[in-house]
Amino acid sequence: MTGWIAGVDEAGRGPLAGPVVVAAVILDPAHPIEGLADSKQLSATRREQLFTLIVVHTLAHAIVRVEAAEIDRINILQATLAGMRRALEALVITPAQALIDGNRLPKALPCPARAIVRGDATEPAISAASILAKVARDRILCEYDARWPGYGFAQHKGYPVPAHLEALRRLGPCPEHRRSFAPVRKVCLCFG
Repeated sequence: MTGWIAGVDEAGRGPLAGPVVVAAVILDPAHPIEGLADSKQLSATRREQLFTLIVVHTLAHAIVRVEAAEIDRINILQATLAGMRRALEALVITPAQALIDGNRLPKALPCPARAIVRGDATEPAISAASILAKVARDRILCEYDARWPGYGFAQHKGYPVPAHLEALRRLGPCPEHRRSFAPVRKVCLCFG
């Protein structure tokens, strides 16, 4: 196949709060980036370093957010798939093919695509997308921590860890909580 290949990945499917963030990346063969890997296997410091390299040295990249309200409206799977399509559409270069992390492909993509299970660990373009999505989402949750203190978003990034669940029970949900997720829905019933 000739033409550019885009890697696509997301961050934030499992948390109780915040958006799911999806990135699409077209790597530049003239500027290889050393150290690309699944974002979950890298330290926060290394992800930040690679984020900068990816933004500067790729042919194209796009980062999109699907907010909690939309996740609640259409469900997390559909929100993730919609984000993948939007990220590919946002690229300034239309790729010849997209490599998408996971086992599902969104509909109505702007190019042919292939799903790759654990692609973030094996395909450099997907690894780069994984890093962009993770760093962008972590930054968003740190902003939420300042906006809605007491939940600990900067520490747990919205995941359902004991400290987050306790804060949710104590404070009730904030506007960024996903009300369709069972732990949040349960608290919403208590808070009316």
